[in-house]
Amino acid sequence: MMQRSSALLCGVLMMTAVPFASAQPTRRGEVELKYLDHEDTIDLKTVRIFPPEPDLREHAVLKWTHGHPARVLGAQRDPALQTGAGPLVATTAGVNFDGVGVGLSGFSVTSAPPDTNGAVGATQYVQWVNTSFAVLNKTTVAVFHCPAAGITLWQGFCGPCEANNDGAPIVLYDKAANRWVMTQFSVTGGQFFQCVAVSTTSDASGTFRRFSFQFTDFNDYPKVGVWPDGYYLTFNMFNAAGTAFLGGKACALDRNQILTASGTPAAMQCFQLSSTFGGLLPSDLDGATPPSAGSPNYFLAFDDVGLNGLNLWKFHVDWLTPANSTFTGPTKLSTAAFTEACNGGTCVSQPATTQQLDSLADRLMYRLAYRNFGDHESLVVNHSVDVSGHAGVRWYEVRNPGSAPAVFQQGTFSPDSNSRWMGSIAMDKVGNIAVGYSVSSSSLFPSIRFTGRVPTDPLGTLEAENTIKDGAGSQNGRLSRWGDYSSIAIDPVDDCTFFYTNQYEKTTGSFNWSTRIASFKFPGCQ
Repeated sequence: MMQRSSALLCGVLMMTAVPFASAQPTRRGEVELKYLDHEDTIDLKTVRIFPPEPDLREHAVLKWTHGHPARVLGAQRDPALQTGAGPLVATTAGVNFDGVGVGLSGFSVTSAPPDTNGAVGATQYVQWVNTSFAVLNKTTVAVFHCPAAGITLWQGFCGPCEANNDGAPIVLYDKAANRWVMTQFSVTGGQFFQCVAVSTTSDASGTFRRFSFQFTDFNDYPKVGVWPDGYYLTFNMFNAAGTAFLGGKACALDRNQILTASGTPAAMQCFQLSSTFGGLLPSDLDGATPPSAGSPNYFLAFDDVGLNGLNLWKFHVDWLTPANSTFTGPTKLSTAAFTEACNGGTCVSQPATTQQLDSLADRLMYRLAYRNFGDHESLVVNHSVDVSGHAGVRWYEVRNPGSAPAVFQQGTFSPDSNSRWMGSIAMDKVGNIAVGYSVSSSSLFPSIRFTGRVPTDPLGTLEAENTIKDGAGSQNGRLSRWGDYSSIAIDPVDDCTFFYTNQYEKTTGSFNWSTRIASFKFPGCQ
């Protein structure tokens, strides 16, 4: 994590309600209110672009104790395992090029893992990794900005957001408003902030409004979803020392205040969960059809105790009367039982090294993609599970989360003995599903592949995979961390084209990763 000289805080106004005292299915009047520490505007076209700075360290991700015993890998049969292979996934290829990392504009890696993610907008693609971002033309691949340190977004901003380029970045495109949402945390020095920047136009190299929100505890693993009434965030909260898991936290940021620049402070409402629950994801809206008016945002995590279901929550926010905001759940949705890949830890093999990679299989993988088809709503999500001692991709489609939530289909994709993990999943406007992921084994360098399905395929099945980029090296140097997430996004212009980004190695080494950005679409989506 890179640091700059500490800046003075501009002050913080925070009001916290009485902590909840029971585990009622619907919680009301317990909301924690936070107001921005600071807010102002920056124009990236007129300011200095900070280059990435050397910081050769491995960024840790904090894990929590689930309360279930580790299962013997390979001992449990996966009842959702897909046993037959379909035809090669039939997609039309688009762009396929190197992103931030070794290979883009002379950029050299500064930290590990990259936490690769990106989003696609009207004319641009923005990729953000630990700890730099780039703004690209999505068709010609021209670089509007060479890779810039994340703190470029907060230069001249009061406080730790400007001082600490700590990473854990997320970038999304708000399709309804044509705005970019970019956020990372600042957690250096015992002060815990979430730094948020939202563009004022569809140009990610232009003007942004900037905000910061302070927490009393460590706001680890932030994830974000765009919804009509808010930008919803989740965190895994730890004590300041990072030694005790306090539980998941679900938050909502007032989208209307941010977009209209009304002059009122952008408010954040949060619900703190018990330490029983962690790894929640907020739903992120895809497509042009919003959920029904007043619909809550949906949150999912897999059941940490039984490892045989998904937990669903509903966050209904009331910006006028926060005491009326509710957080309902969890509702357990039964799934096929599973064992976490590597029991949630490190066991993914690579060629020509004893160094294994972290599966990060103790949680769902980003994003939780939502789509409203009119006659039904769908959520799609994935995580990594054990398949006979190696990692496979377990994926789900949950339908009608607001009325009669149920797992419509599920499957585990593992067509051979290679490990597949670090997946990301989304669905286009006609119901085609695509999943991108990493793949590796003792004889296969970590590579980037994807698969998918069309609505006429048998439920719970994916077609044979395609390759985005073959790796040519292993990660060594005692680096086990292989990202916290990858990212697949849908082009809002046609609502058909998938853009996927993940990491790979051009040659064996440490702190020398590269990333790849590729697009593709199913021919049945026009």
